[in-house]
Amino acid sequence: MDLAPALVVGLGLPAVALVVGLLWRARDGRVRRVDRRVGVPAAAASAIHPGGAVPATDAARLGLDAAALGTGATIVQFSTEFCSRCPGTARALAELASEYDDVRHVDVDLTHRRDLAQAFHVTQTPTVLVLGADGRATARAAGVPRLDDLRAELDTTTGRPRVRHHA
Repeated sequence: MDLAPALVVGLGLPAVALVVGLLWRARDGRVRRVDRRVGVPAAAASAIHPGGAVPATDAARLGLDAAALGTGATIVQFSTEFCSRCPGTARALAELASEYDDVRHVDVDLTHRRDLAQAFHVTQTPTVLVLGADGRATARAAGVPRLDDLRAELDTTTGRPRVRHHA
């Protein structure tokens, strides 16, 4: 093998892998606003509720009743039994929810719920949705969410900053 092609392969492939890795890391956990008008396609939602009416909210599509939801917002974490980052994320999200009087954290296990994973376009766990008081998604993060971004989203969704609880 000539030296030039060997150098291109030897230096080019690691450089490409580095760029791809940096791009992946930059996107991982970023909280993005969701266009509430789009939602989950009706065909995907009807797969979750075959033969019945398609629920109007993301909370209903997940099977969450009013008692499970926060009155201001709900943090929904999609996880699986095999997710190594999910337990730590669950603890952090539960702690974050406790900073607000009207926010709850709910964990949805997708291990045996491929229908939900497909309907909500979950391609990695953890994936986090923020639901507003009306049960519709306002934001999502794929990967471990950036807590400062999630906190800012909760402030926007609830219309007020968090309330610190003093022991």
